[in-house]
Amino acid sequence: MQVVAKQGRRNKVLEHLGSAHSKAELAALMEAGKAKLHAGQGELALDFPAESDPAAVVQSSASRLLIEAITMAWEALGFDDLDDKAFFQLIAARLIEPTSMLDTSRVLDDIGIQPVHRSTMKRCLARIKQRDYRDQIATKCFTHAWTSGDVSLVLYDVTTLYFEAPKEDELRKVGFSKERRVDPQIVVGLLVDRNGFPLEIGCYEGNKAETLTIVPIVKQFQARHGLADMVVVADAGMLSMNNLTALDEAGLKVIVGSRPVKAPGDLANHFHWNGDAFQDGQLIDTVTPRHGNTKTVSKQRRKEPVWDPETHPGHWRAIWSYSRKRAVHDNYTLTQQENKARAVIAGDAPVKGTRFVKTTAAGRALDIASLERSQQLAGLKGYVTNIPASIMPAAEVLASYHDLWHVEQSFRMSRTDLQARPMFHRTRDAIEAHLTIVFTALAIARYLQDRTGFSIRKIIRTLRPLQDVTISVAGQRITAKPQLTDNARAITDALGIGQSLGH
Repeated sequence: MQVVAKQGRRNKVLEHLGSAHSKAELAALMEAGKAKLHAGQGELALDFPAESDPAAVVQSSASRLLIEAITMAWEALGFDDLDDKAFFQLIAARLIEPTSMLDTSRVLDDIGIQPVHRSTMKRCLARIKQRDYRDQIATKCFTHAWTSGDVSLVLYDVTTLYFEAPKEDELRKVGFSKERRVDPQIVVGLLVDRNGFPLEIGCYEGNKAETLTIVPIVKQFQARHGLADMVVVADAGMLSMNNLTALDEAGLKVIVGSRPVKAPGDLANHFHWNGDAFQDGQLIDTVTPRHGNTKTVSKQRRKEPVWDPETHPGHWRAIWSYSRKRAVHDNYTLTQQENKARAVIAGDAPVKGTRFVKTTAAGRALDIASLERSQQLAGLKGYVTNIPASIMPAAEVLASYHDLWHVEQSFRMSRTDLQARPMFHRTRDAIEAHLTIVFTALAIARYLQDRTGFSIRKIIRTLRPLQDVTISVAGQRITAKPQLTDNARAITDALGIGQSLGH
């Protein structure tokens, strides 16, 4: 950036202000140039003391709006009560650019935060366990959800976090993986409110069955906050007689997805009287046996039984819904699976993981009975609950279950935006500290998303490049503020920050 004067057909350089390496620095140099041109009522004073350097020097730059946004959410949720600067910086870095602890200082420097020493960050990981930060954060999260939302219904799901480690230990173990990984892993359970705001997080051994995680974390949440009555929603992976019984005995209401294999028995009465004909959006409110050897109702009456805990002590309430759109998708999937099964039988495809192939003395054959049974159930989705119809109608049970996408979204955020995995910690305390950081960052992210309507990724990408740049020109300090984009203005207005920009 230079100040020049037109002399004839040529430009004469009067002063070199400096070089810009970003839009923010360029804006700062332009402000410095304007200040030079307007000094002395339009006269450009270039008489500098011999010892002064006329070139502009960038003194500092900071993503002030981004820092204000994170700080505002931090304080609004009450996390500032922890009074731990290093912990705040670890959370901020996790939100802005998830990376290793060694690289956290670079991220903080880049946005204008003076990072604490690396040793201070390492000591902070120990303080997280010693001072029970997770308990304090969970309490603050519950308070926020209680005052701004609804905690009468909570959603639960699990995920796995793997480790790039060669050996197992008492926590990191090889277990079931949807991605078919053979690395040691841990199982993480997350409890959120119906809008996806995190309430509780739990860490379990990598080989622990998912069904065995829901009861401990729900009871922990219930005991922590003294709750006596609430509804717990989980997917079909949590469905087990022991889980339902334990939660029911704890006085909790439960809504859990049912497995398709339960449909023929639950809907035997419907199939007997109506065949396999369903209407789009049809709901069938019936009962399902708690145990496999429990005798269900007979087919003598066309009307489905109305579940009641006293009338049906050996059953749970079951609701089945039919969707034509789901049926189209299910039938397409079944057709693909049938074609693959035929290819296996013909020897044109490998056998592994193929449905509808049965092995007999004569060789492999298509399992027609199983295929027809699956086709009969296409479009059906089941739900099991211990809530009577007099308290919650069938349509409301479905609506509550469909809120589960919020917890799935929170898990996606933790895995992608916050990069909770893979993990490189080794000790249990360090792993638990890492999960506390991710849990806290997730709360900040959900708060900012709820306030602005923008994803946390878009908030970071919008505000991070907008930097306040301070430069020094001939002993004068000039600060240039960024020009807001439409998205940045919408975010700052929603959060009530950046008012000094005068927009």
